[in-house]
Amino acid sequence: MKGMKCPTCGYEDSKVIDSRPVEENNSIKRRRECLSCHARFTTYEIIDQTTPVVLKKDGSRELFDKNKLAAGLYKACEKRPVDAKAVADEIEAMVQGSMKSEITSHRIGEMAMEKLRQLDPVAYVRFASVHREFKDIDTFMREISELKQEEEKNKEE
Repeated sequence: MKGMKCPTCGYEDSKVIDSRPVEENNSIKRRRECLSCHARFTTYEIIDQTTPVVLKKDGSRELFDKNKLAAGLYKACEKRPVDAKAVADEIEAMVQGSMKSEITSHRIGEMAMEKLRQLDPVAYVRFASVHREFKDIDTFMREISELKQEEEKNKEE
């Protein structure tokens, strides 16, 4: 099996002398030795993650941007006991972990709402009002009524 090409002599086989994680365990630094000239050199391995494409409501596409998601979460979680960054990180991990090359903005919003619903009802309603484009007070009231019923049901259990 061919390995890394030696930068000194060009020989295509080397052995790994030492490996260690770097950059918060996102990559690996390897010290290698050429099996021909015995020169030592360093290589780095990184995880090749492709960024999923987000299919927007209007049919356009853009690369997934955690910062854009986080901005919406920060607004919804303002002055609430919710770590918006942690929620954004978790959703990003779910999107990346799905191994899909494309995801709808609707699905990302639903993932955020599911998480916020578990963490804080006020942040959830704030986020849902933007994501679902609440048009009037009746829509807010229906959502709050559902939350209250769910809360009461959970208290009974």
